[in-house]
Amino acid sequence: MVKLSVIVPFYNVRAYAPDTLRSLRANARDDFEFLLVDDCSSDGTIELLERAERELPGAVLLRHERNGGLATARNTGLDAAAGEYLTYLDGDDWLAPGYFAQLLSRIEELGCDFIRTDHVQVTGQERTVHRVPHGRRGEVMSPRDAILPATRSTSVDYAYAWAGMYHRRLAERGLLHFTDGLRTAEDRPWIWRLHREAESFAVTGQLGVFYRRGVASSLTQIGDVRQLDFIRAFDQVIEETAKDPNAAELLPKAVRTYCAIISHHMSSIERFEPAVARKLRAMSAAALRRMPQDHLKDALNSMDSRRAARLRRLRHRPATSSAGAAA
Repeated sequence: MVKLSVIVPFYNVRAYAPDTLRSLRANARDDFEFLLVDDCSSDGTIELLERAERELPGAVLLRHERNGGLATARNTGLDAAAGEYLTYLDGDDWLAPGYFAQLLSRIEELGCDFIRTDHVQVTGQERTVHRVPHGRRGEVMSPRDAILPATRSTSVDYAYAWAGMYHRRLAERGLLHFTDGLRTAEDRPWIWRLHREAESFAVTGQLGVFYRRGVASSLTQIGDVRQLDFIRAFDQVIEETAKDPNAAELLPKAVRTYCAIISHHMSSIERFEPAVARKLRAMSAAALRRMPQDHLKDALNSMDSRRAARLRRLRHRPATSSAGAAA
């Protein structure tokens, strides 16, 4: 039986994939499988993955005939996974030796649906530890109880799928799939659904996943239209949370987070191509008008004056037909 399935999407990361693959080898075990999903790379990444399928124990190569984005690639791996436990890694990141075995031992010891863990962010030569914004470590809790409060960062804001491990029963309940086709912010509806609907989780401090920032091909570095998928992602968070039995308590958090993300993008709008910047303004204004207005008012009143003023100006922009169509 496969104990752990590791889902690793790759797209045009030839410069970084060797580090990723070496780290998988340093984590291999007879009962681990590595699902290497090539999302129609065009830079030679596929040749590295073909060699890895021959040489890396437990490697299985899955290929897309056309590029579908990170969410779709993760779903491809998830659908093929046979493990009792599942986890993710991105194709330009890497792991410390033996990390997966340590994390697996921890989740089995705790006996919960999923665990979340800290990670190391790597920007050039700089390394910074990023911790799950949750104070209680090594204690099994209800994920729903970790969503609030609305006014500070919580576990749902730590939306890295690869920073944790998940029992297969979550996949069988439909909680581990991503919204197909989302090009960015794909982790946001996913982490919210997991916290609303899973029964148990814990936070642990195992360090061993290294998250590479500043990669030129990463969507976080590219100011094109794919970045605007964050609006579709957060619309989904709002829509699904509004159907929750505790919507009145949870929606303020969802709305405030959505506002913060819009403000973040607007504060760096100059990095977008001009046509995309215009679309960002129009779509963000429409999104603000779609939000539950009572919760929006409270969110704006709770934010610092600079961000709140930026969002209020945006909210009162004239509606355009292109904004409605884009949303």
